[in-house]
Amino acid sequence: MYWQEDSDKKAYIVPDDIVDLAFRISCRCLPLDHAYALSQVVLRALPWIEEKEDAGIHLIHGAESGHGWQRPEDPDDEVLHLSRRAKLTLRLPKECIDAAKEISGVTLEIDGYPMEVGQATVRPLSPLTTLFSRYVVASEEEDEEQFVRRAADKLMQMGISVTKLLCGKAHVFRLPNEHIFSRRLMVADLKVEDSVKLQQRGLGPCRKLGCGLFIPHKGIGPVNAEKE
Repeated sequence: MYWQEDSDKKAYIVPDDIVDLAFRISCRCLPLDHAYALSQVVLRALPWIEEKEDAGIHLIHGAESGHGWQRPEDPDDEVLHLSRRAKLTLRLPKECIDAAKEISGVTLEIDGYPMEVGQATVRPLSPLTTLFSRYVVASEEEDEEQFVRRAADKLMQMGISVTKLLCGKAHVFRLPNEHIFSRRLMVADLKVEDSVKLQQRGLGPCRKLGCGLFIPHKGIGPVNAEKE
């Protein structure tokens, strides 16, 4: 057997110009619908985030289900109980890391629930080729197929080649004077470069409310293929 590797083929290196900054938090529970309250508190503490187009505020999540416990769905009567592993995560340009770390040691009040912010860890974006966003802003008038087609068009306009998109359940954010309708979206079988671009740029508006931010998913294909 004669086998010669292509010496010119280089592994893709994920750029670090956009990263996730994950803070340890001490917080027993939060309002189930805490997007607006969290956004307002973080923006008061770090007002410069508002002007950063590439910046976003991830919402804080507990388990969807486990040991028979189901994630609550009623934002009026239930709260989200958090584990010690829960994090406050900001997606930021690299040059903003030091400024954002100023909230370490600060206690933020989220709709009456205290959240003590601890030390932060920088997390680079993922090279995995399947991503999902829990919340992508959508129109209540469009059905799932229309939403997926519109998302595909926007991704292609961004120069991202897409072949597999999967729409998930809807969620409504309640703001003081309006509400925002959103849907989950999974994007699979991306090129690594396109995966990173989508994480960097996001999709749609309301990034400071946690919308349009993509995170890695294990994938919809065989595990070994995803690892490759």
